[in-house]
Amino acid sequence: MTLTATEQARRTDLDKALGDQSFDGVTPGELFAVVDVLDSQSALKRALTDPATPAEARAQMAERLLEGKVGGQTIWIVKQAVAQRWKSGRGLADALERQAVRGQLRQAQDAGCLDEVTEQLFGFLKTVTSTPELREALADRSKPLTARQQLVHRLLEGKANGWTEALAARAAAGRERTFELTLEKVLEEAAEVRNRNVAHVTVARPMDDDQVNRLRSALARIHGREVDLQLTIDPSVIGGVRVELGNEIIEGTMADRLDQVQRQLS
Repeated sequence: MTLTATEQARRTDLDKALGDQSFDGVTPGELFAVVDVLDSQSALKRALTDPATPAEARAQMAERLLEGKVGGQTIWIVKQAVAQRWKSGRGLADALERQAVRGQLRQAQDAGCLDEVTEQLFGFLKTVTSTPELREALADRSKPLTARQQLVHRLLEGKANGWTEALAARAAAGRERTFELTLEKVLEEAAEVRNRNVAHVTVARPMDDDQVNRLRSALARIHGREVDLQLTIDPSVIGGVRVELGNEIIEGTMADRLDQVQRQLS
């Protein structure tokens, strides 16, 4: 989902308000639960984002609703969020979902497991995108969300750590329209937590460690920031490399050069 400049500014304001604080063990899960309640109650979302209600009053409303049901850190985060001016209740819910995801990623980072989580999530994403039956199963909204989440748990059980499994199962809700887009957003958040960019790299054949390191170093020099590479093998590119980094596309494949020649001859 593409954010408007205003929505992005609100998320940035919320990030600044929360700072780099560590999340306790229960807060991310409680934030996910708050998001689920908001998604199921449109009237509540409207009340907590009503621009006619002062920010402090909205924060007090949230505190009254959550007191005794969730921990103090969760209440504080929700109060910080509802004090922002959101265009819609969906924007508030999405922002809280993002903070819950970031909370789990920071827990993994504190445990020294974030690199592993990123690798496991990307590997699972490639499995889903390359398996039509699995893509369809995770996209089937006629099936309860719990059934789709159970499918994720079964596929990852014993193959991934707890943070990976929890984040992938949560992505089954498809808040970014599909499971794949939602998981890609989680991977972007993982890179952001580590102050990195994400580069989607498509090559015809696997790259060796030296090639990967040289490409990563080159992109880091260009963008002034460390880069996570997400490699996809696609024989149709014939040769070379295609890099997508944000809105920038660096096209260096043999297939692209052949297309250029064909366009010149046509």
